[in-house]
Amino acid sequence: MILYEYPCNERVRALLRVEHLFDRLFFFADSGEVRHHQIAIATLFDLLDICDRTDLRGAVLQDLERLRSSLLALRQHPGVDEQRLAGMLDELQAAAAELGSSGRIAQELRENEWLSGLRGRLTVPGGSSQVDSPSYYSWQIQPVEVRAKDIAQWVRPFLPLYKGIALILRSLRDSGDAVDLVASQGAYQEMLSGKTFQLLRVWVSPESGVFPEMSANKYVIWIRFSGQEGTSKPQPVSSDIPFRLARCNI
Repeated sequence: MILYEYPCNERVRALLRVEHLFDRLFFFADSGEVRHHQIAIATLFDLLDICDRTDLRGAVLQDLERLRSSLLALRQHPGVDEQRLAGMLDELQAAAAELGSSGRIAQELRENEWLSGLRGRLTVPGGSSQVDSPSYYSWQIQPVEVRAKDIAQWVRPFLPLYKGIALILRSLRDSGDAVDLVASQGAYQEMLSGKTFQLLRVWVSPESGVFPEMSANKYVIWIRFSGQEGTSKPQPVSSDIPFRLARCNI
């Protein structure tokens, strides 16, 4: 099954975008291929740009505290697994403490003159070439162990942020129970009674050759399946599409 996710508010959308960048960063940083390391460096700068434009650290700390309050309220419910709940609360406390004590995210990278110069070069198309950045080229021909050690050092300041975001999104995803549904003639609509969700998750079979387009508010969830063929724009399908849906909220 192929999973598609739809954020129902801009806060969750921002977290998913940063999660995507971390996923790309870790994948290419773990490789020994120099071109993969180029992508890892560029992704580091993407993360730095996001942290410079928004108070991401503060927002994640607020979300961790909000999640902690929600979990504490569960103690009043019968049948709650006290041991699991205590473990989650400890994990939240540790993540918040680490992120709260880290100061401005990745300040070490901003103070690194070589990285600051390279960051400016990478904004220019082709600016990372040997012609424009001989020092960057010199770094790229270093042994893989040297490059991997440098990248690990530059990634480290982002890890408290990553842990906080991963914990929030994991809790959000776990909050939804998946149900099997059918989109009649490719469309599904569910009326809501003022209840809002933070994240929709849709699973669809790869054999169906379709993807969902989603929207949601406090009144309705709307899902429409479309297909893509050749160079034409995606077209809605008219056949019935079985799928799974999880509505997530914490």
